[in-house]
Amino acid sequence: MKSQIENLLDNAVAYVRSQIDWTASIGIVLGTGFGGVANSIDVRFDIPFSDIPDFPQPTVDFHKGRILCGFLHGVPVIALQGRLHYYEGFSMSELTLPVRVLSRMGVTTLLISNACGSMNPHFKKGDVMIIDDHINLMGDNPLRGPNLDSCGPRFPDMSEPYSQKFIALAEKCALERGINLKKGVYAAYNGPSLETRAEYRFLRIIGADVVGMSTVPETIVARHMGMNVVGLSLITDECLADNLRAVSIDDILAVVSQREPVLTTLIESLVQEIHDYLERATQ
Repeated sequence: MKSQIENLLDNAVAYVRSQIDWTASIGIVLGTGFGGVANSIDVRFDIPFSDIPDFPQPTVDFHKGRILCGFLHGVPVIALQGRLHYYEGFSMSELTLPVRVLSRMGVTTLLISNACGSMNPHFKKGDVMIIDDHINLMGDNPLRGPNLDSCGPRFPDMSEPYSQKFIALAEKCALERGINLKKGVYAAYNGPSLETRAEYRFLRIIGADVVGMSTVPETIVARHMGMNVVGLSLITDECLADNLRAVSIDDILAVVSQREPVLTTLIESLVQEIHDYLERATQ
């Protein structure tokens, strides 16, 4: 007997496939700060989450909740314009459901993006970081409960949550375009409140460079389903415990707006590099 989440997944995939005829090996999760990439996609199919039967709907204004299928500078992609968050009240299984849909649609490489705060004194507001590893401090795991055997193994390996070969490609793209790309460890808290000074100190002590409220559940599910993952973070605020200043969502979105062109350039070039790599690998 199938679980509720398996039925939701099967029904969502069946609906999407009934509406479109599209496959792509590269998927993109457009988090806060990366929405401008959607404007660069030559969209052929656009499916709102709200059109998919019983599909969870985002409640954050700047996360639209749409599946976009099209070409990013000639490369076929499937993008999630906006995401779901744990702090919105979704279960881990619900908020990672869109990623499972992408996998069922043929995505083998997932590029996940987010906005975050930095505890690393060498990282500045407006910097972009490629995620090398993560720490799950959300108190939950999207694989908790009966395993979805049709999706992946009971105990998936997480020794390389973020593809090292694609991290190298991201560094190459950034170097060629004069983008100062950092590399570090992303920690995930539930949110929606930002962290305290003590929590920022704790995060730095345990080895985190940045902190956010997403990405980790999606990465776990993507790896469970055998996808390679690339993670990009836009640093929107500096979270140094001894010099901490109050920050608002308007402050964060202002940084997002300023750095969006750089993020778009980086993602466009990285998608092309990954596409070329995958093409060579199949020859």
